Amino acid sequence: MKKFLSMMLILVLLVGFVAGCSSNTASSNEGKDSGKKGDDVLKVWSFTDELKEPIKTFEERHGMKVELTIIPIADYPTKLKPVLESGVGAPDVFTGEIAFLKEWTERDYWENLSAEPYSVDKWSEDYVPYVFDLGKDSEGNVKALSWQTTPGGIFYRRSIANEVLGTDDPKEIGEMMSSWDGMFKVGDKLKEEGYRLFPDEGAIRWFSKSEDPQPWVNENNELIMTEAKLNYFDHAKKLREKDYTAFAPEWSPSWVASMNGPIAYNGGWDEVKEDSKDKTEVFSYALPTWGLHSVLKLNAEDTAGDWAVTSGPSPYFWGGTWLGIYSGSKNKEMAWEFVKMMTHDEEFLTDWAKDTGDVLSYLPVTNKIKDDFSEPFLDGQNNYEFFLEEANKIESGIVTEYDQQIDTLLGSKVLEYVDGKLTKEEAIEEFYKAVENAYPMIKTPK
Repeated sequence: MKKFLSMMLILVLLVGFVAGCSSNTASSNEGKDSGKKGDDVLKVWSFTDELKEPIKTFEERHGMKVELTIIPIADYPTKLKPVLESGVGAPDVFTGEIAFLKEWTERDYWENLSAEPYSVDKWSEDYVPYVFDLGKDSEGNVKALSWQTTPGGIFYRRSIANEVLGTDDPKEIGEMMSSWDGMFKVGDKLKEEGYRLFPDEGAIRWFSKSEDPQPWVNENNELIMTEAKLNYFDHAKKLREKDYTAFAPEWSPSWVASMNGPIAYNGGWDEVKEDSKDKTEVFSYALPTWGLHSVLKLNAEDTAGDWAVTSGPSPYFWGGTWLGIYSGSKNKEMAWEFVKMMTHDEEFLTDWAKDTGDVLSYLPVTNKIKDDFSEPFLDGQNNYEFFLEEANKIESGIVTEYDQQIDTLLGSKVLEYVDGKLTKEEAIEEFYKAVENAYPMIKTPK
């Protein structure tokens, strides 16, 4: 799945909202020259360009023009909400990202797909459980479906693993990294040989969040601050103090450069220069399924084939694209045909998975193709099978409409603690105050 890279603006420990899902951040509006109007044109809005090729297939099958509007993720909610609420210029089909999925399923924006004539509840066994469940509203009605699953892992360099750890086998490396203590031991060994465990401290946020999977806010509007989230402060601080990271903030130029080989420390990590003396290489990156195709493959051409993926201390997922039918659409029949093709068409999804490597949530296809995948970039590893196993460990009930903002607030305070600007106690207290200011209805721990 292609991911937008506007996340390069995100701070090192910004825990929240990833910007889910497209490497194309430019607005586009396609199909305007078709000469067709009204129900002869199916209007689709998205924050990602990944629907471009499927739309070509749909047009060929149905002899119908599809007008795709791509809006950068940063602007997507603010531009989409007004048209959904007014109905003026609204699309027939629109996508949603995990950051605002739960808020939108509670509104009347998407058609209820559990109702007739859709009756998608009978499809529930066809999908990775957490993916299907996340498209439901609080009453259990399915509002949106997704063709993909986006569990994460740790992508690491095989050559460095062999040199420092004595093996590059994903299962053995996964066992070494299966606990915090084990991960820090690996960090020690790497540092002794001049390598760094992660590019920056933010790499561990996903494991801290998923170690004890509970929603940020419970049914009583109480903030749930788990021990694992409190430990995030300490783990991030340890990474910094032990010099296990390369000071290459996520989505920064140095983060991107580190995937392709050594980077240098010149008061801050930058790309290697001829006269640089202090150099290091980063061993691993915490990335989801789409990270392989839209991050590593694009930025690590010189190290292609020297990678593998394994699990960390806890399973997690990052991003994802859901889509559904606008409840006010006058073209619901064809909109439903498009949603069905993208999420429940075995022929289309089989071709899609084989062509793109996108890890599907649709089990009738994944069960047929998962055993035959071999990824050259990962030296032949079957990453497809690995990610499907990780997907089955994910809890869907932890996602709330507050996650994006609260994750961001937590990440900023962890960063201030790591930088020595606040004590841990001060950082936690300021985090609670920030949550209260953002959401006065939420009760924070005292």
